[in-house]
Amino acid sequence: MDYPRMAAETDRVEPAPRRIRGLLGGAVVFDTTSARYVWEWPNYPQYYIPFGDVDRRFLVDEEHPRRLRRGTARRYGLRAGDTERPGSVRVFEADALAGVAGHARFDWAALDAWFEEDERIFVHPRNPYVRVDALRSTRHVRVALDGVVLAETRTPVLLFETGLPTRYYIDRRDVSFSHLTPSPTQTACPYKGITSDYWSVDGADVAWSYTYPTAAVAAVADLVAFYNELVDIAVDGTPVERPRTHFVR
Repeated sequence: MDYPRMAAETDRVEPAPRRIRGLLGGAVVFDTTSARYVWEWPNYPQYYIPFGDVDRRFLVDEEHPRRLRRGTARRYGLRAGDTERPGSVRVFEADALAGVAGHARFDWAALDAWFEEDERIFVHPRNPYVRVDALRSTRHVRVALDGVVLAETRTPVLLFETGLPTRYYIDRRDVSFSHLTPSPTQTACPYKGITSDYWSVDGADVAWSYTYPTAAVAAVADLVAFYNELVDIAVDGTPVERPRTHFVR
């Protein structure tokens, strides 16, 4: 089964009903409750910040207006103490796409941290049309690869994320770590946080864990999940079809 990422129409603009802050060098560069969601591509939006809510002491005008897809934008760099991020901000002028004029678009990686309300967010803004639920279960979940059982449990936490296959999070006591090799891989997710551990089999990463997941999925803390795409999972004795997703090529 194919699992395409949840998509919206490109250039869609909506109000973002959350307090959004961006930090650089320990300083708050912007703090707003009037941000806009702008879908620059179909799978998730970017935050556009009202220019009036940006602390201009941190902006360096590079005097470089340019006509872009969504209108004319003036380019700025960022400077906070000894930290500089040249060419990292675009401020859109009056001819821009409706809802975008007068807003600043920050390169995500140019800031040290982004916050929605008082919770740090990672990678990119969360798609408001994606839902993530972590539910405790008593279903029998068995994970194997090439006939070798990697994990088996009757107390999983099932994580349901819009547009993705169900992930089965398993208590570490029910995982056969003797068949897994620790991996240096680390990934980040806007909905779950930053992984703390990865494990591989024959050089391929197959499992991961979050020691400190986001509050919304706190139930998966320190549990282990496997890529359905790479292992054989059976739930209550019924094999789960290996899905095709953008995570595994």
